[in-house]
Amino acid sequence: MIESPGFLLTLLAFALVIGPLVFLHEMGHYLAGRWFGVKAEEFSIGFGRELAGITDRRGTRWKFCLLPLGGYVRFAGDMNPASQPAADWLALPAHERARTFQAKHLWQRAIIVAAGPIANFVIAILILSAFALAYGDNRTPSTVGFLLPGSAAAHAGLQPGDRITALGGRSVATYTDMVKYTQLRPGEAVTIDYERAGSARSVDVTIGVRVERDRFGNEFRIGRLGIGPSDPVQQPVNVLQAPLVGLRMTGDIIQMTLDGLGQIITGRRSVAELGGPLKIAQVSGERLSMGPTEFVFLIALISINLGFINLLPVPVLDGGHLLFYAVEAVRRRPIEPRVMEWAYRGGLIAILALMLLVTLNDLGALGLWKNLAGLIG
Repeated sequence: MIESPGFLLTLLAFALVIGPLVFLHEMGHYLAGRWFGVKAEEFSIGFGRELAGITDRRGTRWKFCLLPLGGYVRFAGDMNPASQPAADWLALPAHERARTFQAKHLWQRAIIVAAGPIANFVIAILILSAFALAYGDNRTPSTVGFLLPGSAAAHAGLQPGDRITALGGRSVATYTDMVKYTQLRPGEAVTIDYERAGSARSVDVTIGVRVERDRFGNEFRIGRLGIGPSDPVQQPVNVLQAPLVGLRMTGDIIQMTLDGLGQIITGRRSVAELGGPLKIAQVSGERLSMGPTEFVFLIALISINLGFINLLPVPVLDGGHLLFYAVEAVRRRPIEPRVMEWAYRGGLIAILALMLLVTLNDLGALGLWKNLAGLIG
């Protein structure tokens, strides 16, 4: 029987995920700006018309806006979307101009911009560190415990006791490493490097394909070699070790994100798998209904992806600004305002096109197109 978390729970879960993550991302920008003495004129959660807000004694307007799908901090000196100084900036009194974003050194501006994504990664590391502290660190070795009959690994001639050392040229140390690699690559041909009785060997194999369905009716096409683990090893983690485990887990998730993006770019994975706000809302509701552990882990996962996406070198995003700062550092002079403006417009068009694509994907995943086809038919 297919379960549904319901509309209200989904809406609540989406707000509990996106609201705090956007706030903390923008808080990263805000705190870095304050550290360097930049005045923040607006701190907004959402875009469009202001619904409610308050102005603090520093002159910062804290507000909630109509479209809660993001947020921003507008610093003094950010007089256009591309963060380029205009004639109005030059007309400011010296003491006011000194508190603007554009008056700061290049490295200070770069830190302010990078602080948002960094905040997202820090949030994820803290959450994953807490999980490691509570549940330990799974260090089950990458040794074949058993083989599923008829599986890809069985056909390749692997035997219990073999220790897998690499998949597709990427080293693996634990059983979890193997699972993470194979699940993303259903039907792909890879080389397995392994050791048997101290002798190094390798074999080519095509990863098997398994279609799974969860209790909410979502189908997943995952890769599987058919290797079962040896005796599980769950190592306890202390307070000093937990941040290192959280950092490693964050790095693993970023690696998986890069792998998935690379598969989409090369055509090995369909762009239909890209999801947007509606998909995030759906998954948020499902994970909240599964319990707090699943939901908090989802927050860590989305926080990592939010930080990663914002670091992409696309104008409009934080990564685009950092790219321009890197070019400015090499050239030893700012990029021409006209070039920046056109780059910003191109980046905005690209982001809007991506948002349209993922929204269409989300609507398709929710069954809208099938329902429309049924009505027309």
